[in-house]
Amino acid sequence: MSDSLNIPIDSLPSHLTYDEAVEVVYREDLDWIEEKLRSRLSVLIECDKQLSNYLYKALRKRFKTSGGPRLRLLSGHPRAPDPENPMQSNATLTQRLLDELREAIYGARDDGVLAITHLDILTTTTRSSLGMEAREAAAIMYENPDLVFLGFCDPGFEIPSVIEKVFAVKYDIMGIARDKLPGLILQREARKFGVETFNPYKLYKYLSGLNAVRARQVLAQLESRVDFDPAAAGSVDAIYRDIRKLTLIGDLEVPRVDLHTEIGGYTKVKEKIQTEILDLLLMKEGSESADHVKSIEEIVPKGMIFWGPPGTGKTFFAKAIATALNATVSIVSGPELKSKWVGESEENLRRVFAQARKSAPSIIIFDELDSFASARGTYTGSGVEHSMVNQLLTEMDGFRKEELVFVVGTTNFEESLDPALMRPGRFELSINIPYPDKDDRKAIIEIYLKKFGLNMAEDVVEYAVQETGGFADASRGIRFSGDHIYAMLRALKREHLRRGSLEMEVNKEDVELAIGRRKPKMRKLNEEEAHIVAVHEAGHALLAYVLPHCPTVERVTIQSEHEAALGYVLHAMARNQHMLSQSELLDNICVALGGREAEDIFLGEITTGCTNDLHQATSVASLMVEELGMSDELGVRVYRSQEQVTNEVVRALKRRDIAESTAARVDSEVYEILEKQRKRCRETLNQYAEHHGKIVATLHEKKTIGLEEIKEIFDGKEFKIGPKKTAPEAD
Repeated sequence: MSDSLNIPIDSLPSHLTYDEAVEVVYREDLDWIEEKLRSRLSVLIECDKQLSNYLYKALRKRFKTSGGPRLRLLSGHPRAPDPENPMQSNATLTQRLLDELREAIYGARDDGVLAITHLDILTTTTRSSLGMEAREAAAIMYENPDLVFLGFCDPGFEIPSVIEKVFAVKYDIMGIARDKLPGLILQREARKFGVETFNPYKLYKYLSGLNAVRARQVLAQLESRVDFDPAAAGSVDAIYRDIRKLTLIGDLEVPRVDLHTEIGGYTKVKEKIQTEILDLLLMKEGSESADHVKSIEEIVPKGMIFWGPPGTGKTFFAKAIATALNATVSIVSGPELKSKWVGESEENLRRVFAQARKSAPSIIIFDELDSFASARGTYTGSGVEHSMVNQLLTEMDGFRKEELVFVVGTTNFEESLDPALMRPGRFELSINIPYPDKDDRKAIIEIYLKKFGLNMAEDVVEYAVQETGGFADASRGIRFSGDHIYAMLRALKREHLRRGSLEMEVNKEDVELAIGRRKPKMRKLNEEEAHIVAVHEAGHALLAYVLPHCPTVERVTIQSEHEAALGYVLHAMARNQHMLSQSELLDNICVALGGREAEDIFLGEITTGCTNDLHQATSVASLMVEELGMSDELGVRVYRSQEQVTNEVVRALKRRDIAESTAARVDSEVYEILEKQRKRCRETLNQYAEHHGKIVATLHEKKTIGLEEIKEIFDGKEFKIGPKKTAPEAD
């Protein structure tokens, strides 16, 4: 048997009614349902409302043709007016359905089947409880256990469990199996895609979530293209674009965000998205082998996590993936899904996935995924989060491999997510989107300069890159993100328009003004304060530059926007994002003590500016001894509770029940680590005292300096180690 995807067009049907289409696509499904009904088992079918009546007619035809139970349809359609009962015309759909159900049950034949096309409407809940009609329907159905029911419900609605248990089996008929598509497209429609052969795989990705009737309605639209030449350049692509428009549901749209031209920087992130997702799917699109396509589908992940600080473009990256796949995007906020009413949150999730499948290819973006999918044991409130996680897992596990429905979750903290979400087969990929580094910021600025039509000289660009390397909101430790840079460029564009000059060139003062509108006013230090701060921050910066296992310096300033700090050192992102070695922890302690020891060595006294540094150093040393087993004296044992405590002061007190003598040894070991690093810190500062003085002088002059200025002070000498760690030297 040939493995080719191309099918001869003359092998396709020339005519097809909706009833025939349903029989072609769902023949095996109907066979299975027919068997259960003949066995006197009630069946609940989950399908689109549009499809339910066609499925009923197909089953009725089968039973009429070959003999079988009589099907009676309960549709709730309005009846002819009854002069003796004028209130009948005012009855609602649920009331009419309930009336029909009563009459049908009381007059039912033993071998009959009662088909209810709107079971979900009849049995809908009122918030946390069953409605009046649902309660009566349940009572009637349970009172007649010998009767056989055929129920239909929409996948976006919840059937109460008390009603669902009436049915022996539940069966879902959603979308179209790929191997059935050739029987659904007519010859004259297929010729719009080619002359002799037709590849249904390329078309399938747009029709996979549609039912057979809806798919036929979409394909019938192709006949309006008269005198169409499939060999003409771009013609077939135009057809796919039209089909894409016809399969959009509601207000869904396909975003237009190019991964490489509209997102600046983040080269490694783009490479991972390209290699792990896009390249695989492009390979699938270009394949001519059915087996090859299926092998690719086996390895394509169902979902991924973008994690990192706010404003770094996590949702933007997801939209770029959708653009590359010509997929719709559903952006779902976690808090918006949650409801205090029992079952409503899960129902909201079902609707999101049902809509995405119907408009496939599609991407569902769960913004703030941790708002309802945090690690179990950390839930607070009603516990609805646990049910929502289970529903999310159920929906993701229900995808067919050939369906292109991709799920993206965004969060600020990956470690906060439920581990069940991260196992293979669910959110397999995890990509960190950190604050943009120097190269990223430059790329982002250049993209928006072009977008807004602004002129900025190269030296001003470099100045903007430097100025956005600090804190956008230092009081909360928030650095400049892509969103912040975007806001800065928008402010520059507004100023450009206010001046009314199309040839305006952005200068450094304009950049400062644009940033200043978003930053708190900096405090002015007197000469003595400025000198103390410069000595202190130069101590941190020098050690961070010299020590081999510490992230290097990106920015040093004595003009802080932070209310609690007069200056700061901003480090580049650490090489290892998920774990730190013992050497790295010791270097961090040493750097933290750098400001205090610099004050003592070069000023002769210590100020109150060392408080936070000492807290940081002590916290790291305690962690090493009490939780990480990094103490030769105390060995590999945990001396502190592992329960999650966000407050470090409280956390430090959460020690296990240990003897006073052991607690004293723990404290002694922490003290020993701090003292060793303090001595190491002083030795390094004394060794590079001249360089420290140059950093202080440069800070006095420029207020803010970057890595390049520090490199010049050290004559370009690099101290950092390579990718492989060396054994830590003895202190």
